[in-house]
Amino acid sequence: MSTELDVLNEAERLRGTLTPLRRRLLEELREPASATVLATRLGETRQRVNYHLRELEKGGLVELVETRQRRGRVERLVRATARAVIVAPEVVGELGPAGQDAFAVDALLAASARTFGELVELRDLAAEAGKRLLTFTVETEVGFETPADVQRFATRLAELTAELVAEFDSPQATRRYRVVTGGHPRRRQTPKETTHE
Repeated sequence: MSTELDVLNEAERLRGTLTPLRRRLLEELREPASATVLATRLGETRQRVNYHLRELEKGGLVELVETRQRRGRVERLVRATARAVIVAPEVVGELGPAGQDAFAVDALLAASARTFGELVELRDLAAEAGKRLLTFTVETEVGFETPADVQRFATRLAELTAELVAEFDSPQATRRYRVVTGGHPRRRQTPKETTHE
């Protein structure tokens, strides 16, 4: 079953999946295709493509959609199991505790990585239980004229968050949520990206 996002959280699944050819195969496999079709598109041999497809299938990144007889052999149609793949931070290394500097980029990266790891685990547990994981996301954009404005905004945001927590937090609640708020400069778009908006 194809999903929007797959997370590689086991080192064995990561092994060899990020080679240029395998990345190209995953991009091509948003729609089902055979090794023969992919080989023609990519200018590779069918045997080489088939080998890499089997390895991607072992890692759970590609799945069999159907088989059919074609010219005396069985043709396998496969597709990518997700539109995007992300490597979980813990696969590459252990994440240490967050630093004390709330304005350091590493503090935001560490918080994001912890959130990512927890969400993957909770999503998988919810799927196993056949339940929906209730989350919320607030995302916006703001422009600052000076670095001092960033600090004033962060301070005010922390105050407003503390007020909301005081209003809604219930010590008896069984549903505890971790709320992470951060901000970073927006990446500048290339002219090509701007024309596609």
